[in-house]
Amino acid sequence: MAANVVIDTHLDDVVLRSRGKVRDIYEIGSHLLIITTDRVSAFDVVLPNGIPDKGKVLNQLSLYWFDKSRDIVPNHVVTANVDAYPAELAPHRDQLALRSMLVAKLNPVPFECVVRGYLYGSGWKEYQESKSVSGISLPDGMQLADKFDEPLFTPATKATSGHDVNVSEAVMADALGGELTARLKDISLSLYELGRKEAQDKGIVIADTKFEFGRDPVTEEVYLIDEVLTPDSSRFWPREDYQPGRDQPSFDKQFVREYLETLDWDKTPPGPELPAEVVEGTRERYVRAYRSLTGKTDL
Repeated sequence: MAANVVIDTHLDDVVLRSRGKVRDIYEIGSHLLIITTDRVSAFDVVLPNGIPDKGKVLNQLSLYWFDKSRDIVPNHVVTANVDAYPAELAPHRDQLALRSMLVAKLNPVPFECVVRGYLYGSGWKEYQESKSVSGISLPDGMQLADKFDEPLFTPATKATSGHDVNVSEAVMADALGGELTARLKDISLSLYELGRKEAQDKGIVIADTKFEFGRDPVTEEVYLIDEVLTPDSSRFWPREDYQPGRDQPSFDKQFVREYLETLDWDKTPPGPELPAEVVEGTRERYVRAYRSLTGKTDL
């Protein structure tokens, strides 16, 4: 199993621009090459062993939604066909297949556009304290995992390390201007509705998700970037098991977090190695989400 896990990438003679929790980004002339590794993080710590096929799932699922959402907003993908990549990438073909995409260079918008369909996670914690989420007042008496009458737009600042910080729409508008904020909100809600409807029909509840956007440095046109409606950027629940008032089973790395909570670990680096059964259980959840949504059995 370990031979199939890509933890780090090393492309000779190609400039590494950044290495994030999951993605390695390289400079390729006027484009960027994004490689989605199998790294897994929890509590903001990258763990020593990865999850087989995780990077492929995230990359291929993002490509699936990028294609589906073209009528809502253009995206940054130039090509994900490794045979069409620049010649200097040819020696790395096996490392890049299914887990990479060549994208346009854009100026990232410095906010994550979060859409919540259900009261959960940090939203639930805030609600318990203030009966609101990101400044949006909510009725008394809501339960954990209750569905909102209408999805909420709750942006967050993009932290380079540690947790992102939830902010109000007004804070985002002060930083970006009201017109751009309203546009990003409308696009985000439309993208969530696209994903929510399709996932619901395929047995998955998308409880919440985050979108990221970039702007053309010349025209300032808005593009969808990063990843879209994946188990890393969203909360996926099995529809048949959904029940308000309790924690929900999920298709994401919550399985990893729950295991780590049983350990005597202070949630600071280095993280503990995951046992084989947790690795395989997590892989199964990611692959199941991918196959349920796309109908594909590759990887």
